[in-house]
Amino acid sequence: MHVLDDFLIYYLQRFDKYCFDVVICGKEYRIGKGEPVCRVIFHKDIPKKELLTSTSLALGEAYMRGDIEVEGDMFTVLKGLLEQIDQFSLDRNAVASLLYPPEDKSTQREEVCSHYDLGNDFYKLWLDPTLSYSCAYFKNDNDTLEEAQKNKVHYILEKLHLEKGMSLLDIGCGWGYLLIEAAKKYGVKGYGCTLSHEQWEMGQERIKALGLEGQVQIDLLDYRDLPKKGMTFDRAVSVGMLEHVGRSQYERYMSVVEQVLKDKGLFLLHFISGRDKVNSNPWMRKYIFPGGTLPTMYEMLEIAYKGQFQLLDVESLRRHYYKTLSCWYHNFQKARGQVEAKMGSEFVRMWDLYLCGCAAAFYIGYIDVDQMLFTKGTNNDLPMTRWY
Repeated sequence: MHVLDDFLIYYLQRFDKYCFDVVICGKEYRIGKGEPVCRVIFHKDIPKKELLTSTSLALGEAYMRGDIEVEGDMFTVLKGLLEQIDQFSLDRNAVASLLYPPEDKSTQREEVCSHYDLGNDFYKLWLDPTLSYSCAYFKNDNDTLEEAQKNKVHYILEKLHLEKGMSLLDIGCGWGYLLIEAAKKYGVKGYGCTLSHEQWEMGQERIKALGLEGQVQIDLLDYRDLPKKGMTFDRAVSVGMLEHVGRSQYERYMSVVEQVLKDKGLFLLHFISGRDKVNSNPWMRKYIFPGGTLPTMYEMLEIAYKGQFQLLDVESLRRHYYKTLSCWYHNFQKARGQVEAKMGSEFVRMWDLYLCGCAAAFYIGYIDVDQMLFTKGTNNDLPMTRWY
């Protein structure tokens, strides 16, 4: 056996919580005790240096290239691996450019567009018809993905205690579905901003098709430029946007919301949260969300209370996001052939890892998704109980 083969087997033995078989260049080995849950085939060895620099990058890139094949359920494999993430190697200095990129406007615009401007046609293949690309809300076990996404939007709107004639800001509004629903159901005036031209373009089409030009407006705008618009709002919402802001910008982000929100106004902040402040997934940052950073709930609460915000409620939707991602992953598998024909096999395998891996991460509680509801200052006019 080649010396690198020796090291690869030695290295894989640290992931022995679950039993699995490994095949390297035709030779088979067993890791762990008991019945194997899967069989992992390495068509090529992975150099020692790559594994020790970043386990996530080394294994992720090998899978993308087709150097690794998995016989067995992908979710089971990724779940078992993520449960042992403390065994991953990471040389932070070697991947510092991925873990700590600049957080200026131009860099963040490029990072956001690299993901969300893959094309509306691409997202239409596996998202639901609302084109909601965030955690759904499953009221019932048999809710379809579309029903659950509509549930999510209206659950958020209920939390915002909207009344006719109010103004609503949506930071990172995506394709505009939430703003449009708010305008239709509650008669509010909606304003949204996004950095994605593809999302903005479809948002304009949706607004025009529904005759809402005077009621809903979406601009291509960095959230940091909102105060320059001279607008103020009764309510504000941000769903899945905070993850793109960057840790150095959290205080500025909350300050911007505070500046444009009227006194006694409500702000709902919905974001994927990490368990700590450590950036530790170079593969995700290189291939899926460049610059993406997961805030913690406790740091956002601390920042909020440096200003005028007061917390009304916080809710974890972790299990809902696991189910959402499972739906996306299965939808993606149905459209796999179409995507592969256009984007190539490496892209398809990359998105397999992303969607299925995130589902596993939420399932085991490695990451969470939180909805935090704030008031700007004291508001004694709201119902005393959770009206939603």
